[in-house]
Amino acid sequence: MAKIKKAFFCQNCGQESPKWIGKCPSCGEWNTFVEEIIDKGEKSKKENWKEQKAGQPQTLKLSEIEKKPQQYLPTDDEELNRVLGGGIVPGSLVLVAGEPGIGKSTLFLQNGLQLQQAVVLYISGEESEQQIRMRSDRLNLQSESFFLLTETNTASIFKEIKDLQPDIVIVDSIQTLQSPYVESAPGSISQIRTCTAELQQFAKASQTPVFIIGHINKEGSIAGPKILEHMVDTVLQFEGDQHYQYRILRTLKNRFGSTSELGIYEMTGTGLRQVSNPSEILMSEKDESLSGVAIGASIEGIRPMLIETQALVTHSVYGVPQRTVNGFDLRRLQLLLAVLEKRGGFQFGTKDVYVNIAGGLKVSDPSIDLSIVSALLSSYEDEPLPEQYCFAGEVGLSGEIRPVNRIEQRISEAEKLGFEKIFISKYNLPDKKKKAQQIDLERYHIEIVQLSRIDELYERLF
Repeated sequence: MAKIKKAFFCQNCGQESPKWIGKCPSCGEWNTFVEEIIDKGEKSKKENWKEQKAGQPQTLKLSEIEKKPQQYLPTDDEELNRVLGGGIVPGSLVLVAGEPGIGKSTLFLQNGLQLQQAVVLYISGEESEQQIRMRSDRLNLQSESFFLLTETNTASIFKEIKDLQPDIVIVDSIQTLQSPYVESAPGSISQIRTCTAELQQFAKASQTPVFIIGHINKEGSIAGPKILEHMVDTVLQFEGDQHYQYRILRTLKNRFGSTSELGIYEMTGTGLRQVSNPSEILMSEKDESLSGVAIGASIEGIRPMLIETQALVTHSVYGVPQRTVNGFDLRRLQLLLAVLEKRGGFQFGTKDVYVNIAGGLKVSDPSIDLSIVSALLSSYEDEPLPEQYCFAGEVGLSGEIRPVNRIEQRISEAEKLGFEKIFISKYNLPDKKKKAQQIDLERYHIEIVQLSRIDELYERLF
């Protein structure tokens, strides 16, 4: 009889311990260790996806390895191609996480049905065949190369994969899979780690891309051990507010491309629709000009976006002024308010301040500072800004307006959407390059206003 080993695993970070301990030495959390039973006996020989040739050397010089261009399998979803770095990479392991009901299963069922040129195997451990068929009917998509398997045992799954030889595998979800080599329950730390390792071995040996859909915990991080994010090649976060119809697919890790890309979708009754021009959805339509509203030129990855920033400044009724933000860093707002009070002489210390990024988007680009400051000043003076004004600049602690990168892309996007004037830092055009840069900027039909300090901004606006 095979020897059975008991071990304790931290449910927060996956740290293993031979005995129960109160505080995890790795992540510092208390009372997170749970006992799991691991069968160390050899039940059967694991599937070997790559047969080694006799006498083939395992160690190679880096110069001896043949250099091949990176191959991509493009999909019909341009937003997914963007966040993956150009398309689906053969042999890649992609983890997609998000809140329940956000649309993870819909996104990959839709993409799997649209890939007519590839054999797609969709493995569902959460929904039945009838549920997935009803969803595909709602999406109004059909494909003869799309196959469905409702199974949670990895041994049965790999047997079906060996018979079908699919081009793409989608697993929904990793928390429902169960390996016969581990005795613990599905969703436990050891099961998630073992099942992911088996999928990783299969993906690398067969050069088949595998998409893994994962759950998140109540803190918002990906459920399971932290090693799960290290094992996969790409980590995508599918996020959005349940009260908004827009969803954002954000790259957290990507071994094949940039980690600053994002894709934007609109949730409709017939599936997820790609949003090719996000600036239109991030700026609300208004019948009249209102104070406290400014448009900022931001960049996410390679995509320029114009974002509407809203601010409300009012007298504080209680003793301690309130600072509330939505989609913006609270500490960054406090920094900007301190700069306005110290360098500009505005009395925000007795005011309640509320800041909101329209459309439910979360912005970390520092170039949005100038737009936030303009919205704050507009609400402070209760005077609306012209609707055709746009802002792009970072605000420093001494009140200076610092330059931002890729300014020409921001100017082009503002001009394309019909803005008449954009406010930028004058340090974006240094003296030694001013002549060459000026030639490039003269081709724009939008007026470019260069500022150095926030007091100049106030004089120009009011």
